[in-house]
Amino acid sequence: MAVKGTRASGGVGGTGRERGPFRSVARALHFPVTGPARQIRRATHAHGAGESGLGKLIELHGVNGAGDVMITVALASTVFFSVPTDEARGRVALYLGITMAPFTLLAPVIGPLLDRLPHGRRAAMAAAMLARALLALVLSAAVVTGGLELYPAALGVLVASKAYGVVRSAVVPRLLPADFSLVKANSRVTLGGLLATGIAAPVGAGLQHVGARWPLYGAFVLFVLGTVLSFTLPPKVDSAKGEDTALLAADEEHLHGPHLKPVKRPGLRTVGTAVTHALAANAAIRCLTGFLIFFLAFLLREHPMTGQSAAVSLGIVGVAAGTGNAIGTVVGAWLRSRRPEIIIVTVVALVLGAAVTAAVFFGAVLVACLAAVAGFAQALGKLSLDALIQRNVPELVRTSAFARSETLLQMSWVLGGAIGIALPLVGPLGLSVAAAIVATGWLATVRGLLASARQGGPSNARVV
Repeated sequence: MAVKGTRASGGVGGTGRERGPFRSVARALHFPVTGPARQIRRATHAHGAGESGLGKLIELHGVNGAGDVMITVALASTVFFSVPTDEARGRVALYLGITMAPFTLLAPVIGPLLDRLPHGRRAAMAAAMLARALLALVLSAAVVTGGLELYPAALGVLVASKAYGVVRSAVVPRLLPADFSLVKANSRVTLGGLLATGIAAPVGAGLQHVGARWPLYGAFVLFVLGTVLSFTLPPKVDSAKGEDTALLAADEEHLHGPHLKPVKRPGLRTVGTAVTHALAANAAIRCLTGFLIFFLAFLLREHPMTGQSAAVSLGIVGVAAGTGNAIGTVVGAWLRSRRPEIIIVTVVALVLGAAVTAAVFFGAVLVACLAAVAGFAQALGKLSLDALIQRNVPELVRTSAFARSETLLQMSWVLGGAIGIALPLVGPLGLSVAAAIVATGWLATVRGLLASARQGGPSNARVV
């Protein structure tokens, strides 16, 4: 027996002493990959998120954000940075006209179309990922040749990205861990996307220095990974039990029953004014962020911050906006037990004050502060809107309500971007327009939101 044991330990695989160094080397080589991967998996699957499937959605959303930022880096370098400012403005306007205008027409169709696929949400998310992977390859040729295929391919990427976002919003309620609020769950998903975007952005910029195609190759790999990850979500994602379609028209009638009797089905307006007022306030914030992205991109390229290049100036504003967005997401989870109407009224008032201040005392620091406050308000306002939908919208129509609200918010962003590209590059004038956008949304919704907060709950959410 002793001889057997000696031979087993000293056979082909070598002795334990010989294998020891090889194991150490293998661990050292694997740890830079497996170590962070284990840490990410531990964070995304904490507090029951692993058991419910939310952790897998967080990871999928991170891959989605990283792929989108790779494509953004490639397109921005091609359409925006590669030509003089005047020509860039015309090219971006052409880009907006060819991609955003059709998207504005398609966006209202996305929600109803996806409502017809309640049993195929994983397949829909995978299709959105795979479509962007293939379109990234098309774009990799277009960014070098400057061919016209750039614009329809970019439109396809945009539509697929928004379709993914709509489905993801509808999926989250199906993956809530025990004792998780919808606000907390959305905070986790959003933070996962933000962290992945923050990591992928400098990687994409580095790949851009290697060659114009390389960020798009990176996007291709990420979206193929996302296609695979979509099918790892739990099967309950595809379950439509207890769901129905949320309609924006309160008086929409459908024919049901053996006698084809018209009956009303619940829509967003029939479940309380708090949701529609919160949606309008969030639309104003989203319109502002779309405006700031395009207006400040050209303004800071033409008139960069004192002592800084145009690229550095844009980077400062981008980092400020991203930081504000991340802080808003964290604060949203912390404030999950507070009244969401009050939060929305407060953040819109905050961003309105920042916009007015930046318009009156125009300067580099105030522009960066406005970007940070806008990012903060967008994150916190959206999480509060999610909480209101959870509280006021019956489960029968809740997932559809998320799809419809997300579509409207994306359309608002498109409208803001169009305004930003059309205005002359005069800082105080542009930020005055920004303040007017937010003021319109705040004045139109503040009374309704405060009235809902005073009622203290979904008592006004009567379904007829």
